[in-house]
Amino acid sequence: MRPPKAMKKPFSIKHHQDLRRDDFYWLRDEQRSDPEVLEYLTAENQYCEHQLAPTAALQQTLYQEMTARLKPSDQSVPYFKNGYWYQQRFEPDCEFPMLVRNKQHLSAPEECLLNLNEQAEGVEYYDLAEAKVSPNQQLLAFSEDCLGRRLYQIKIKDLATGQIAEHCVDDTSGEVVWGNDSRYFYYVKKHPVTLVPYQVYRHQLGAPSSLDQLVYEEADDSFYISLHKTRSEQMIVIGAYASTTSEALYLDANNIDAQPQLFNAREKNIEYELEHFAGQFFVKTNALGKNFALIAAPEQSNHVISLPFTQWPVIVEHKSDVLLQGYELFNDFIVIEERCNGLVKLRYRHWQHQQYQCIEFNDPTYTAWLAINPEPNTSLLRFCYSSLTTPASTLEVDLTSGQQKTLKQQQVMGDFNAQDYQSERVWAVARDGVKVPVSLVYKRHLFKRHGNNPLLVYGYGAYGLSEDAMFSSDLLSLLDRGFVYAIAHVRGGEELGRQWYESGKLGNKHNSFYDFIDVTEALIKQGFGDPKRVYAMGGSAGGLLMGGVINLAPTLYHGVVAQVPFVDVLTTMLDESLPLTTGEYEEWGNPNLYQDYQRIKSYSPYDQVKAQVYPHLLVVTGLHDSQVQYWEPAKWVAKLREYKQGDTLLLLHTDLDAGHGGKSGRFKQYYDTAREYAFLLWLAEQQPLS
Repeated sequence: MRPPKAMKKPFSIKHHQDLRRDDFYWLRDEQRSDPEVLEYLTAENQYCEHQLAPTAALQQTLYQEMTARLKPSDQSVPYFKNGYWYQQRFEPDCEFPMLVRNKQHLSAPEECLLNLNEQAEGVEYYDLAEAKVSPNQQLLAFSEDCLGRRLYQIKIKDLATGQIAEHCVDDTSGEVVWGNDSRYFYYVKKHPVTLVPYQVYRHQLGAPSSLDQLVYEEADDSFYISLHKTRSEQMIVIGAYASTTSEALYLDANNIDAQPQLFNAREKNIEYELEHFAGQFFVKTNALGKNFALIAAPEQSNHVISLPFTQWPVIVEHKSDVLLQGYELFNDFIVIEERCNGLVKLRYRHWQHQQYQCIEFNDPTYTAWLAINPEPNTSLLRFCYSSLTTPASTLEVDLTSGQQKTLKQQQVMGDFNAQDYQSERVWAVARDGVKVPVSLVYKRHLFKRHGNNPLLVYGYGAYGLSEDAMFSSDLLSLLDRGFVYAIAHVRGGEELGRQWYESGKLGNKHNSFYDFIDVTEALIKQGFGDPKRVYAMGGSAGGLLMGGVINLAPTLYHGVVAQVPFVDVLTTMLDESLPLTTGEYEEWGNPNLYQDYQRIKSYSPYDQVKAQVYPHLLVVTGLHDSQVQYWEPAKWVAKLREYKQGDTLLLLHTDLDAGHGGKSGRFKQYYDTAREYAFLLWLAEQQPLS
């Protein structure tokens, strides 16, 4: 079967006197209904299925392996809030959980708040953003997306009758915050064109959304709006966030007519997050240093609040080598989540003491995070822990005694034994001399240094998002077949603090690509993989990473999986009508500025496609993706077909029913993973190409 050949329709884009020809621009269809576009995407799907036909049995085997590792029925660790125990529970073999609660005691009769399997009936995609019980415990506000565009509809359920109210709120970000009298809630509306969350409305129960009150509108489209209720539950915070600047407003949660009060006016390159608890405002900010500090002042101390952040009382000092990630406030204790030398640390102290106690972790590479702790009047802290060899675990520590216990560890069905696997943390020296951390895992008895193990390198490297080393049960299907799996913590993430992020964005973006390539070469040199069987994978901004890497080092990798890849960077960043564009200027640059334009063009994968041999490539996307529009990977594949040399595979699979996250559902999501892993395993076995 011959590969599809997209029709070439010349289209010119001129900017800064630079004329670019885009023969495949026509693949962009905002409505996702153009018969010619859908015909092409369907043809690519058919070609992909045909080329991967030899892996059909393997895909099924992998899917069965992955789903068999999941407990047929499962439930989360229950937590207590306002007189009820809450948890999620999966019925045997169901795709979605039930949200349930028990009054006062877990032995009390169970009440089903929402059965997501019923909500998802009749739709190909389903995602629940939030489900919030009203303060009076009688109503449930929940937000759901049945298309994959991340446009959520908010509905209200009467918990006494089980009835869902007639009036819904459409096109929201999914965030819901109740007023304290349970008669109204706040939500964030998304812009109809750009999909940027930009308006805050107050909705009164029983009234149509057309009568909702506009509380706040963000005029700058580079800022996104979010909502949360403070730890004290007395205030509602409107957060306005750009990449490097933020601002907060707050409302009285007890006043149905409350108007937002500006807390501290936005100042370029100053970020802060607002919290309120026990009569104090708490602010996490970079005003005292780029790795953030925590400051606080009494609510009524207007003379302090009016001062610059640099003059506030400091709770957690800024450190040049430690990134403050988060914190949790209790009546008697404060808990700090920070990142040091690439690894997460948790420490805590009593408010009356200065000395912190640390929670110790022993794996060479791991991650930890604060769990749901809704009740501040306790000495029990819940946190989660996972490593490449340790399934996700929920633990509890008594902050008074320091005693720990495991409440739950993700159960891996079958013959899984953590002792069969080995994780390592190594450092690779990049071409400019910077040391890049790498997390590795492999099966002990299948690994031989300088042997013939296939090596899969994964990366992301953008937005300051750290790619942590977490357990993945589906990854066992590769490890059990001899693969070594590596996470390259390249610059652009925040693993080594804010500087690590800044060293991989804007004018430093090339460092992300070079780091990934240099890590791969270092791992090969150290004997972690067969040079002829090296693979790479990344999604979204990590898909951009894949596109940049294969342009720069096309023969280093035998195969690459690019998931929902952001590859048409320059054209997208020039189009302010697209979702997330203007808010991304501080990440990639503003191409309306000549210098930024040239810089983005120099690495934009679509613009840098050239006549050369490329590795085997599987590209996956979703038709309804609102983060990375489907036409970016579609155009990229069409252009690669025009330029690539040799007989390597070039495959595009578009999920016509999903968005950025792929298939929804506890089990269905593994169809996508099985396809990608089968592609890699097939290549690793050196199967002849058809």
